[in-house]
Parts: sequence; structure tokens; C-alpha cells
Amino acid sequence: MNVIANSAVEWYFACHITDVPHNGGVCVKVEDTQIALFHFAHRDEWFASDNECPHRKQMAISRGMLGSHHGEPKVACPFHKKTFSLTDGRCLNSEEGLSIRTYPVKVEEGKVFINIAALNQPFTSTIQTDAYEDQTD
Repeated sequence: MNVIANSAVEWYFACHITDVPHNGGVCVKVEDTQIALFHFAHRDEWFASDNECPHRKQMAISRGMLGSHHGEPKVACPFHKKTFSLTDGRCLNSEEGLSIRTYPVKVEEGKVFINIAALNQPFTSTIQTDAYEDQTD
């Protein structure tokens, strides 16, 4: 594993920027975990999340459609169109309380790194639905 440790932060070398399609995603495997990595080229932003959709437990998020919801970057699972925020992982179009884990990303000298410290933290793919009120504009 290509990990750069910096106190509590662990940066994993994922790939080169040229390995990720503009406005698309790829799957990166870190040990036994699949992480979806996205490049929003028109926003010049990078995001990473779990690759597994919590709705049907399919490894497909990296192949999802990218977009935005009221300016917030999101990805839609290609199978059942559940959409997830790429900033905090919450499901944007379901009342089931689903969520995905998100990871910080940095780019240095043409290389993409994912902060994988969260892999060692407990996580559940469901959240309390009353924690998020409808935030439509």
C-alpha cells in the first residue's frame, strides 16, 4: 500500500490525474475496500467516496452520473438512481436514511491522493432521516 503518514492523516496514492476521465470516476482498491474517485473537471474539484451503494450493496458508485443539487456535487448510482452528496455522503433523493462514506482528496504534482484515515473508523450506511430537513431553495 502506498501510504504517506502525516500524524492522524493517511494519504494513499490513488493514481495520476490522467487516469481519471474528465467529469467521471474510477474505482480505486485500498486493501479490501473499493473507493470511488471522481474528477469534476468543470469545477476543478476532486471527490472520493465508498464505491458500494448502500441501497442494494452493489459496487457501482464509481460508474455513476455526476451532477449537482443546488450547487452541491453529487453522484447517482447507475442502477437505481439513488443520489449521494459527495461532500458529506448523505442520500439526496430518498427518505431511507442511506449514506456513503466520503474521503478527502488532494492533488500534488499530477498525482491524486485519498485520505484513508476514515477506513479505520466505524461507519454505518444509514443515518437518521430527521437529521436532514428538506433543503430545497
